[in-house]
Amino acid sequence: MQLHSVEGNTQRLDGGSMFGNCPRVVWERWAPPDEQHRIDLACRSLLVREASGRAILLETGIGAFFEPKLRERFGVQESEHVLLRSLATLGLAPADVDVIVLSHLHFDHAGGLLAAWRPDAGIELAFPNAHYVVGERAWARARSPHARDRASFIPGLCELLEQTGKLEILAPDQRSRVLGEAFSFTTSEGHTPGLMLTRVAAPQGPVTFMGDLIPGTPWVHLPITMGYDRYPELLIDEKQAMLDRVVAEQGWAFYTHDPKIAASKIERDASGRFKAVESVATLAWT
Repeated sequence: MQLHSVEGNTQRLDGGSMFGNCPRVVWERWAPPDEQHRIDLACRSLLVREASGRAILLETGIGAFFEPKLRERFGVQESEHVLLRSLATLGLAPADVDVIVLSHLHFDHAGGLLAAWRPDAGIELAFPNAHYVVGERAWARARSPHARDRASFIPGLCELLEQTGKLEILAPDQRSRVLGEAFSFTTSEGHTPGLMLTRVAAPQGPVTFMGDLIPGTPWVHLPITMGYDRYPELLIDEKQAMLDRVVAEQGWAFYTHDPKIAASKIERDASGRFKAVESVATLAWT
């Protein structure tokens, strides 16, 4: 099994929204804002290549599906589909991706499923041969969003996924028939209903794709949550349980939104606080 971090399109979003009730004087030390108070964010995926040759992609980032006006509004920095370019450097065309796993269907995690925007063209899937795996509560939320997060979903995406005939919707704690025993899942409710976090049993140690439970190393600190989280106190409890597990199994945390760090191990310091250690900017396990 080979694991690679794969960079996608980047964003700049409001720092206050990304750090919730954390004072700016604290968070700007971790994430310096620009003149519009926005911070840099990655949209990083994890590629798993099995000995059989199967290619599995954990998430697809925001992609380039937005029209120019919305691309500017949501701070997407590139007009090209960066994820596809990054996969090409690893020798993969879109048709070579066999399975895509989605923690949830917010556009900054699922937009990369779509081809880049073109004038007068509708949305279309960028990965013609892929199976898609998503949790049932995340799927239900995307099909029937709340007013608070309706704008976070892509109209028509669920219908496109259903039409492939290759969509697997998992109940909490259910194993995937498509993926097999090397992949297991933890469900979180603090950020969005049914956030599905994937654990990969890699030879170098288990790797957990942290999604929006822990979007980057600053959020390893237990009290730090996002303004986008629906239940911050619940999310903190879920985060503690997750980090306790990663520490106990000496595993790795993989970060989708950290602009500089793709993965790290976790340990507790002398005061008992969690911290990221052995951080790496890219993951390239072959």
